[in-house]
Amino acid sequence: MTTIASAQTQQARSGTRRMINVAMPTIGYTILVIFALIQILPFLFTISNSFKCLPAIQSYPQSLVPVPPVDVTCEPTIIDDAGRERKTVLPADETSKELTFNPTLDGYREIFDQKLPRWLFNTAFVSLGVMFLRLLFDSLAGYSLARLKFPGNRIIFFFVLSLLMIPGIVLLLPRFILLKEIGLLNSYPALIIPFSASLFGVFLMKQFFESIPKELEEAAMVDGAGRFTIFFRLILPISTPAMTALAIFSFQGMWNEFLQVLLLVSSKSELWTLPLGLSFLRGEFGEQLRWHSFLAGSVITTLPLALIFFMFQRYFVEGVSYTGLKG
Repeated sequence: MTTIASAQTQQARSGTRRMINVAMPTIGYTILVIFALIQILPFLFTISNSFKCLPAIQSYPQSLVPVPPVDVTCEPTIIDDAGRERKTVLPADETSKELTFNPTLDGYREIFDQKLPRWLFNTAFVSLGVMFLRLLFDSLAGYSLARLKFPGNRIIFFFVLSLLMIPGIVLLLPRFILLKEIGLLNSYPALIIPFSASLFGVFLMKQFFESIPKELEEAAMVDGAGRFTIFFRLILPISTPAMTALAIFSFQGMWNEFLQVLLLVSSKSELWTLPLGLSFLRGEFGEQLRWHSFLAGSVITTLPLALIFFMFQRYFVEGVSYTGLKG
């Protein structure tokens, strides 16, 4: 009898354990999915509203489908601030009065009629320039701190870690004064040179290089390879995860940069980037902000970063994980 009771108790405990093992991951994934939906919902509304006409965006309640409520009618003809006539698609059939899926591209047309192509070129040019320079300088500095044992090595790294604690906004005024004194304000070098290296990039690359076995370099030295040969032909090819993470961080940071670009090139609209250009749309369109154009510009600004991250997210996660392997 005791044996049977013990077996039943053990079976009950085993069943409870299985239920917990199934329930806990299910609850965890459910919470993550809900959190992900909360994060992505504003972006979905941005995309949807970028395909709506202006009255539909200003109507209530909002809808993820780019059609307005029944009592809202998009204007068949719009006269913009420049006196140009635009045709829009009515979202409701005028005969049946039923809603139909008829998105409009007026927002995208208006934003491209501004200086969006120029802003897009400037943003891509500056972001790519900063990204490639950081890959070069940060990796060289990180490798030097990780492998070269010179006097002051630890002190320099200590200052790198210390300066990481200083907010970037503290450097705005000194950087502005320096660039003004050497005559680089309102130029491409003003947007690239001051950002061509980053302390975080040096830290990231140093941590990754320290995780690479030294035996690989020692074997290359036995074969007669020098430091630069080892770095460019051996170390960099196996540093793809860290280099990709650094490239994404650098590109994303400059692509979204607003305050420093405003300070350095605000008086020359030919050098504006997408974030700065979008902030001036209110002045371009007059007192009433044309939300469909503004949201279309926001979608164009966001999509490249989203695509880049989804394409290289594996390398990004691997690279970031290496920063905690060695201290």
